[in-house]
Amino acid sequence: MPIVTQGSLNTTALVVPDLYVQIVPPQTLVLNGVPTDIIGVVGTATWGPVNQPAIIGTMSDYVAAFGPLQPRKYDMGTQVATAIQQGAQNFRCVRVTDGTDTAAVLGLFYTGTNGPLVLTALYSGSFGNQIAGSIMPGSQAGTWQITLSLPGFTPEVFNNIGGTGAAFWQNVVNAINLGQSNMRGPSQIVTASLGNTLTIAPTAETFAFSYGTPGSDGASNVTAATLIGQNLTPRAGMYALSGQGCSIALLADADNSTQWTTQAAFGLSEGIYMILTGPQGDTISDAVATIQSVGLDSYAAKMMFGDWIWWNDQTNNQTRLVSPQGFTAGRLANLSPAQSSLNKPLYGVIGSQRSGAPGAPLANTYSTADLQALISAGIDVIANPQPGGAYWGVRAGHNTSSNPANDGDNYTRLTNYIAATLASGMGQFVGEPINAALFSQIRATLLAFLQAMLGQGMLGATGSGTPFQVVCDTSNNPASRTALGYVQADVQVQYMAINEKFIVNVDGGQTVTVQHQTLPTGQIS
Repeated sequence: MPIVTQGSLNTTALVVPDLYVQIVPPQTLVLNGVPTDIIGVVGTATWGPVNQPAIIGTMSDYVAAFGPLQPRKYDMGTQVATAIQQGAQNFRCVRVTDGTDTAAVLGLFYTGTNGPLVLTALYSGSFGNQIAGSIMPGSQAGTWQITLSLPGFTPEVFNNIGGTGAAFWQNVVNAINLGQSNMRGPSQIVTASLGNTLTIAPTAETFAFSYGTPGSDGASNVTAATLIGQNLTPRAGMYALSGQGCSIALLADADNSTQWTTQAAFGLSEGIYMILTGPQGDTISDAVATIQSVGLDSYAAKMMFGDWIWWNDQTNNQTRLVSPQGFTAGRLANLSPAQSSLNKPLYGVIGSQRSGAPGAPLANTYSTADLQALISAGIDVIANPQPGGAYWGVRAGHNTSSNPANDGDNYTRLTNYIAATLASGMGQFVGEPINAALFSQIRATLLAFLQAMLGQGMLGATGSGTPFQVVCDTSNNPASRTALGYVQADVQVQYMAINEKFIVNVDGGQTVTVQHQTLPTGQIS
């Protein structure tokens, strides 16, 4: 009594009399939408891998992976911190350097230039200068214990290391580099190597990397071009975010206009909404002239005006001017892709350059003429007040496209979401025989996904009709095409528009006559 999956048995060529049970897979396959809350961030740091994306969820995760945030331009941690304040909690972070970064190094038990053990910070950067530790007698008689610590890390203990002379120091190197068991794996703080003099016997002592050769961040000569990186193997900078599932991305403080169109092109190719920024202290006239001169006109990029934000940096205990990118990206990531950043409160903003120093009376920094000039040029801005009240928020909710049909945040994010979901799930139909059943399965799968979006409020219509349609049958798949292996599904989706210009007509006066209409329920309209 064979039990098989339908399609794996040729039911027209059976010979043996028997019962054949075929498992029929579901006729309607299910598409699960891709995440829309992943933010890619590229910038400098004091620790961590270079040009390798790391998954970050909290600031504790960030510090463990890349060290504390720094009060300097191009700092990755600053953008992550301001985004987290808006509710973001899913990042892919890429550290870049100018190539001069070095790892901290410390030699133990050195006499002059000779010693038995060299410890090197696992990653380059100044954070490694804070590594400390000790060598003490182990739990078992005749053995030693090495302890390593770094702020934000659980102390690492390598216990019961035995041996004498060169064998002992080799055992120390093996314990640190290879680990001692499944419970005590390799060090995530340092790597170890043998020194020159292996006859020195260990003695109990503490040590600190602050007495060794310091590590450096390689951040002094970083530019916007460094953050862009290269699209060659191995990928570097922005291009390291390829295939990471980011729906939003930013290059920390990359305010160089020569790099804007490159970012937009990357966003278009990867389905990522790139958050750009103008230079600190920019003027409206210069911003408009610059964006027009570089020809930035793309729904894949959102340009934030160079009115940088005053922010309380609690890590470094100072009030700093930071770019608006992290605030904007974090707010978008915490919204449905059908939503706009327009009129949504931002958190952690204590002022902007145009509004004056923090604590000073807030002026109405943008007139209608100012906003019209910026928005018409495809430039958004963080401002206070908002249409909904006296709070900080993104003032337009637009990308840099000059086409009113696709210049909203919602167009970019919803289009990218639908496209990425279809790209991740519809490939399951490739390789199947072309027939009416295949057409039906494709259509049912697409309709089920769109219906789910409708049910979750991501799609809607102002009338009674359904805001989507799917065609996949012989009308758009003639035999002349299917004979060549082509199958086509035509999908139309109507997005919900964003209420940007709300008009309330008030007809008031002592001569106005108000006519009421009685509704069936007895209420007065």
